[in-house]
Amino acid sequence: MAKKPYVTPQGYELLKKELDYLWLEKRPDVTAKVSWAASLGDRSENADYQYNKRLLAQIDRRIRYLRKILNDLQVIEFNAQQAGRVFFGAYVEIEADDDETIMQLRIVGGEEIFGRDNYISVDAPMAKALLGKSEGDDAVVHTPKGDRIWYVNKIAYKCPEWFTEQEPHQVDHENMDEDDAPQGEEKELSPEELKKLEQSYLSTLVK
Repeated sequence: MAKKPYVTPQGYELLKKELDYLWLEKRPDVTAKVSWAASLGDRSENADYQYNKRLLAQIDRRIRYLRKILNDLQVIEFNAQQAGRVFFGAYVEIEADDDETIMQLRIVGGEEIFGRDNYISVDAPMAKALLGKSEGDDAVVHTPKGDRIWYVNKIAYKCPEWFTEQEPHQVDHENMDEDDAPQGEEKELSPEELKKLEQSYLSTLVK
């Protein structure tokens, strides 16, 4: 059985908050706009209808994606046995051996980086090299440009003063790029599909 991807409690809550917003606020609003625009007549020449129908399809795709990953993710809480060593969820300060560059980063799940450049995935080469290390240890990071040695200066599991917590960047649901856009024909969900989507959403409320 494949291992479920990890997520911190904070990361899970941010994903859940986005799902709640899309399902409870954004989708009903856009659905109302589609219905209103459709009532005006010729849909092929109706820019409001075309735009909001496309947006609705994008929102539905994002909702389906979020409810799937929220059911798949494994929330990892801090365990006292982790103290003093680098594990999932750790805030770490490291220093390069060659030029004394200082970096502060947090090791999290791939789904919760949210565009923050001081958050790295637990599957990244840097994170893999640091896992299990203690303060004062060195970690060899393998990169396409060669190996680089980093020393572990500090480790914490509550956000420390030396770490700058960046504001998470959420998906812009109004301006999704082509990679986020739905593939194939875009259409509104049928009552049966909407019911399944609602059931999937409700399943994420129990964690």
